[in-house]
Amino acid sequence: MGENDYYTLKGYEKKEHNELSYAMEDYLEMICRACCSNKYVRVNDLAERLNVRPSSVSKMVNRLKDAEYVDFEPYGIIKPTVKGWGVGRYFLYRHNVINEFFQVVNETEDELEIAEKIEHYLDRRTVLNMQKLIPAIQEINNSEGGTP
Repeated sequence: MGENDYYTLKGYEKKEHNELSYAMEDYLEMICRACCSNKYVRVNDLAERLNVRPSSVSKMVNRLKDAEYVDFEPYGIIKPTVKGWGVGRYFLYRHNVINEFFQVVNETEDELEIAEKIEHYLDRRTVLNMQKLIPAIQEINNSEGGTP
């Protein structure tokens, strides 16, 4: 790696040219999470789940609609499109793997905050490798009887 291969975090973000911002990823992930049990989610429900204002939800959902990730119907009904489900399912998988990985590493019941903070920065290969490590870490934890 050469001296000119380093970037700031913002520089890496620009270099990747992702269609979805991290905020858009969070919204799509939550839309898909809500729609796993229902066929749709409403603006106010999504605002409550994400701890944001309904006006913020409407703005972001319109961006997701413009990019063809969701259908946003009158009266605030939001549904993922086929494209949205494809990407959203991966976001749910990524979140679950990261959360479980840190639960096992830290021997805790929930690591939601750390999962939410870092999930955008890990590529697919890293997430897959984290998933592969979970059973090995569990085995180590079980053989050592937990953290002292």
